[in-house]
Amino acid sequence: MDRKVIVEKRTLLLDDYFKVEEATVSYQKFDGTMSPVVRRLDLVRGDAVAAVLFNKKRQRVILVSQFRYATLSRGTGWMTEVIAGLIDNGETPEDAVRREILEEAGYETERLERISSFYPSPGITSERVILFYAETSGGDPVAKGGGLDHEDEDIQVLELPLEDALQQVECGEIADAKTIIGLMWLRERVGLGRIG
Repeated sequence: MDRKVIVEKRTLLLDDYFKVEEATVSYQKFDGTMSPVVRRLDLVRGDAVAAVLFNKKRQRVILVSQFRYATLSRGTGWMTEVIAGLIDNGETPEDAVRREILEEAGYETERLERISSFYPSPGITSERVILFYAETSGGDPVAKGGGLDHEDEDIQVLELPLEDALQQVECGEIADAKTIIGLMWLRERVGLGRIG
C-alpha cells in the first residue's frame, strides 16, 4: 500500500563530497492519520556497487583493506571489505563494478551475478548498494590494483579461503555490512555446490 508523504521544504545544508539535505515532512502513519511535520536529514548519495570477488583457480575470496576515517572512533580505522565504489554518471551498475574490481584489485571479471540491492543505513542516507558476485578464473591480476592515486586511495588486496573470511566475520574483524552480506551469500552458495 502506498502511503502519502508531504515534503514541505528541502534545504541543502552541505554540498561537498557528500551532500546533506534537510527536509520538513509529514507522512501517513499506519493508522491512516498524518504525522506532525518533522525535520529529517539525508546524507545524499547516489547508487554504489560492491562485489564479493572469487578467484576460481585459487579457490579464494578477494577482499580489500583500506583506511576508513569514520570508523576510527570505535576501532583502528582500517576495514576489510568487498570491493566497492560509486556508479559514475552514464555507467551501468555492471560497468561500474567491473571498473572498481580492476581499479582496486587488478582483476578482470569473467562472470557477474547480481545478489541484491539494499540501503545500508536508511535512517541517515539515501545511498543504495547494488551487490554482485564476481568471478575470475585467472590466477594473477592483470593490473596493479590498489586504488587510484588521484583519489588518494591506498588499498591492500587480500586473498583468503572463504573459511578464513567467515572466521573474521565471526570474531568481528570483518565488520562491514556489505561484506558480511556478500560472504554469507557466498557461504550459502558454496554449501549448495554452485561455486567452483
